[in-house]
Amino acid sequence: MEPANALSALSGARIVLVRTSHPGNIGAAVRAMWTMGFTDLALVQPRHFPHEEATAMAAGAADRLASVTVHETLEAALSGCVHAVGFSARRRDLSHAVVALREAAPAIVAATGEGRVALVFGNETSGLSNAELARCQAFATIPANPAYGSLNLAMAVQVACYEVAVAAHAYAPAKGRERLPATMDDLEGLFAHLERASLDTGFVDPVKPGRFLEHMRRLFARARLERPEVKLLRGLLGALEAKAAAAPSPVTPPAAAKPKARAKPAARKPATPSRKRTPPQSRKRSGARSSR
Repeated sequence: MEPANALSALSGARIVLVRTSHPGNIGAAVRAMWTMGFTDLALVQPRHFPHEEATAMAAGAADRLASVTVHETLEAALSGCVHAVGFSARRRDLSHAVVALREAAPAIVAATGEGRVALVFGNETSGLSNAELARCQAFATIPANPAYGSLNLAMAVQVACYEVAVAAHAYAPAKGRERLPATMDDLEGLFAHLERASLDTGFVDPVKPGRFLEHMRRLFARARLERPEVKLLRGLLGALEAKAAAAPSPVTPPAAAKPKARAKPAARKPATPSRKRTPPQSRKRSGARSSR
């Protein structure tokens, strides 16, 4: 759907809240609607409105509360609509099958081409009565956890508006800047540079290069490089090559000289034992005795 038609579909939808008990839910619903581009809100017998809690919960969309219409009956709120979809979370014996919201959303968008379409939500506690659902031509539900499928009223309104907006292709993610993929010439230049740098730096043995380049090709094939990224890598390789070329070549230190063998000390001759010298007196006495 064209953007103009999509916005027309959103403006052609009316959110109807029946017998809302908490005014804060009205303000939160207005905020949820405005987030998705919906502006038409009708209330049927709200317990409190206008109310300061509704204004507080609108939080940035409070000015939208001024356009909210209040009605005494559902029939009055549906006035001018060509199609109404009632929402219910409970299983009921109804004339029409209850359809998941995502399945119902395309039909809701298509119906806005014929006139205004109402999305009708009931009271927070009891929902829509069977008589109120009978006023609708289709029934929708928001699938949830069976063990706890209770959605807050404003949450249900948010989900419903979102699904209708998605079905209308109303919004698309903002486009980022254009990214230029690397060409084959860019990649071949990078691989040649990688090969040269790996050999010059000694990372790859030129005799046995192995599968280095094959692995590099597979790696960058998965990365899907862009042209600026190739330039960045080649700039890095060039800087590393320049750094390696400017580095002084390592100087081999001289071999350490072998220590000189120490000369063995000469063997000393054993000392000659000295003879005992006889004292002079002992010699005289011994001579005198011999003369006798």
